Amino acid sequence: MQRHQAPFRADVVGSFLRPDTIKQARQQFAQGSINAQQLRAVENEAIRQVVQQQCECGLHVVTDGEFRRAWWHFDFFDGLQGVERYDADKGIQFNGVQTKAHGVRVTGKLGFGDHPMLEDFVYLKSISGNAQPKMTIPSPSVLHFRGGRKDIDATVYPDLVDYFDDLATTWRDAIHAFYAAGCRYLQLDDTVWAYLCSDDQRRQIIERGEDPDELARIYARVLNKALEGKPADLTIGLHVCRGNFRSTWISEGGYEPVAEVLFGSVNVDAFYLEYDNDRSGDFAPLRFIRPGKQQVVLGLITTKNGELENPEGIKARLQEAAKYVDLRQLCLSPQCGFASTEEGNTLTAEQQWDKVRLVTQIAQEVW
Repeated sequence: MQRHQAPFRADVVGSFLRPDTIKQARQQFAQGSINAQQLRAVENEAIRQVVQQQCECGLHVVTDGEFRRAWWHFDFFDGLQGVERYDADKGIQFNGVQTKAHGVRVTGKLGFGDHPMLEDFVYLKSISGNAQPKMTIPSPSVLHFRGGRKDIDATVYPDLVDYFDDLATTWRDAIHAFYAAGCRYLQLDDTVWAYLCSDDQRRQIIERGEDPDELARIYARVLNKALEGKPADLTIGLHVCRGNFRSTWISEGGYEPVAEVLFGSVNVDAFYLEYDNDRSGDFAPLRFIRPGKQQVVLGLITTKNGELENPEGIKARLQEAAKYVDLRQLCLSPQCGFASTEEGNTLTAEQQWDKVRLVTQIAQEVW
């Protein structure tokens, strides 16, 4: 029952703690003491090392650790046509901590052109050896959700139907561009579906004049339109994230409010679902996963702290999930990345790699 194609029985979400070499080089670049080419050389070496470390842990999939990014999403949005970043009044509020204050708005027609992350993937592929290189980008719904109508220029998009059409087309073009660059494993990171599971977040959505259930249907349509014409040998997964900033979180609540729409209608090849604590609810929503159609990568190993999970407890949870979806459709991973932003979570690099080794060990024993 080992899987020799993506997603793998032992998988990862993407980001890793930034090494000191990257942090120092970024600081030097900001101060003007090194140039962009020198910064990239430092990043290249750090990425080469993190790829090697992933392979040494027994993974058959590797990412670049998102080492060239400060954020999991803004850096991708910066490279899109029609999108600009701005300094917001305040950051995103997590449980007890705020991010830096940034936002994005749509000021022109959306499009995907010569995006710098294409070159980032080409480098990753060139050093990945026998492992499968995975690229991670934000999901299209993330661009719309936080700002909504107010962050979309009404003179460019007077009708949001046209906006959502262009949003889907932009991501479809991105998918095909990464495929042309050699990518065969692409992950869309999406915090919005978790927001739509949260009673508190749903209340806030209603207060701003929107219907959370209608948003779920819109985002499902956008995703499916973006996936139209996807090459058969390209695996695309959707990671549902509950917030991951310096070991804090935003959303709580089980997947039930979105399960039928998300699992029952969105045509990705895999779902990466956070299930590392009680906030995530039970496995019953997995009954909507289509039999034989999709893989479910269960994030049962937390990246929020360095405490190592009991492998027998994780195996028991896998068996519990298998009551709702065939064990052959299940895989295992950490619940999220270890550093969705450059600040990283509150654990050590050694603890990080212990977690990854635990994933590969358990997957080997279960499958």
